[in-house]
Amino acid sequence: MPRMTMIEAVRSAMDVSMERDDDVVVFGEDVGYFGGVFRCTQGLQAKYGKTRCFDAPISESGIVGTAIGMAAYGLKPCVEIQFADYMYPAYDQITQEAARIRYRSAGDFTCPIVLRMPTGGGIFGGQTHSQSPEALFTHVCGLKVVVPSNPYDAKGLLIASIEDPDPVMFLEPKRLYNGPFDGHHDRPVIPWSKHELSEVPDGHYTVPIGKAEIRRKGSAVTVIAYGTMVHVALAAAEETGIDAEIIDLRSLLPLDLDTIVQSVTKTGRCVVVHEATLTSGFGGEIAALVQETCFYHLEAPIVRVAGWDTPYPHAQEWDYFPGPARVGRALTEVMEA
Repeated sequence: MPRMTMIEAVRSAMDVSMERDDDVVVFGEDVGYFGGVFRCTQGLQAKYGKTRCFDAPISESGIVGTAIGMAAYGLKPCVEIQFADYMYPAYDQITQEAARIRYRSAGDFTCPIVLRMPTGGGIFGGQTHSQSPEALFTHVCGLKVVVPSNPYDAKGLLIASIEDPDPVMFLEPKRLYNGPFDGHHDRPVIPWSKHELSEVPDGHYTVPIGKAEIRRKGSAVTVIAYGTMVHVALAAAEETGIDAEIIDLRSLLPLDLDTIVQSVTKTGRCVVVHEATLTSGFGGEIAALVQETCFYHLEAPIVRVAGWDTPYPHAQEWDYFPGPARVGRALTEVMEA
């Protein structure tokens, strides 16, 4: 089985989908001849032509609006927003149009679009290339929100998203594109080729949307994370020696609450980790659900580890970025509570 980076896995997912279904089209800023700013679409235009993989003007509202029209017509657009930070001009189209087509048409129309967005920090991108806006989508009825943490899941989840009849926000943690980054910025980057989840089948397969995965079994505390923070949590558990069970959500909406409840019921403790700003971050929703469903099993307060309540700071990136030390302190805190 070939080993792939997350970039290659994402590209393979689009390639497989375009080959299987002529209605799948790929477009966005610089995704055609140039192959995308991160090269996720490299070679697709040469293989499928300029009518199925093409460049769009620098207008996120126009890109998403066009994709919605295509979807209503019967196509399946897989659109790249160059950075998640750029999606705000299209937020009206996403939330007021794409998310509501099925509801407002009483099921007569669906909106099978995928919006791919490189998300998160760790690349010294500063405040306009490092944001994690997932909570802005999970609050909107009619959207699905997916955040893979490895190449195998990235390909399977993207194919599933392209085949899904509803709009999917597909957030790709850019710090994971070339390796399973664990938060240790002062160490050499580990390539995906040395990680078991870089083994990715060449052909078609799907990973179900709405199903979490337990990345590390444990009995002392449940750690709930997604994207880059899965690898940070794994490093924190290893370095502290705490027997943590680590859940990779993979899908935020729909959310696999059953897996969360089963784990927290067993461990009695819970730490939630995400890179986005703390206040009104998706971790608050998870904490509320754990409180509602596992209250009588909790042996300590739920702890959240997240980014600061500030624009992403270029000069203090590694203080803002939740690393293994911060997650490790949270694990120790709940164990001592």
